[in-house]
Amino acid sequence: MNHNNPNTIQGAGLGLRRAIIGPLSEQKPSQIDFMEVAPENWINLGGRFGKQFRAMTEAYPFVTHGLSLSLGGPEPIDVELVKSIKRFLDEHKISVYTEHLSYCSDDGHLYDLMPIPFTSDAVDHVVKRIHQVQDILERPMGIENVSYYAAPGQELSEIEFLKAVLEQADCGLLLDINNIYVNSVNHGYDPEAFLSQMPGERIQYIHVAGHYNEADDLIVDTHGANVIDPVWELLSKAYQLFGVKPTLLERDFNIPEVPELLNEVGIIRDMQARYRLPDEQFA
Repeated sequence: MNHNNPNTIQGAGLGLRRAIIGPLSEQKPSQIDFMEVAPENWINLGGRFGKQFRAMTEAYPFVTHGLSLSLGGPEPIDVELVKSIKRFLDEHKISVYTEHLSYCSDDGHLYDLMPIPFTSDAVDHVVKRIHQVQDILERPMGIENVSYYAAPGQELSEIEFLKAVLEQADCGLLLDINNIYVNSVNHGYDPEAFLSQMPGERIQYIHVAGHYNEADDLIVDTHGANVIDPVWELLSKAYQLFGVKPTLLERDFNIPEVPELLNEVGIIRDMQARYRLPDEQFA
């Protein structure tokens, strides 16, 4: 399989975490079509985890989803980090790299993803930084629509801001379905209407995840629970709108046993089979 070709990323995926790499490397479940890691968590990792990870990247296509680039932040891009990510991608023959459309540092890491102001100045700032990163990586990158809990200094709507960045940076989109649902509850908008405005041609792959209900009108995006029915329904709507796209289950906390994770991956596979045209079927 040519892992350098992003078109080989298809079907249903699972985010790989150290807590589950042992059983997954032993079983190599056939239900999983691809995997995702945060490169910062695996760069220069040796020993047992390093060997297990190498075995996984040889068995599955991988995508990467960064945590600490801080695309919207005020500090200069960490060029050494980007160079180390490039070496990691080259070493494991990974073509797809995405990051959050947010920021997480200002004179030190904040350990949370902070909202970028939805302004035209912020669009320009982020676009320049995406171009800089893509030049160093020598490959296109994708950005993820993020969950946010406040919108300081808002001039543009969330969708206007996102589309402006995608268009001007000419980069890919990691479509996070759970984040749309979370934001729709927290900010009082129609998730299907928001989804329908997404530029489907830019979607590289899709995320689904669980979350925590803090209150009736406040959801916290934790990736620490099972995916709920409204999020599955929104994923179904995405397939109706854009066709079947590669879709990955994220689970970062309260990670259950592997069979329970594979059950949720199986829901993705079943949904994809329902919406895929007969000539799009793959083994």
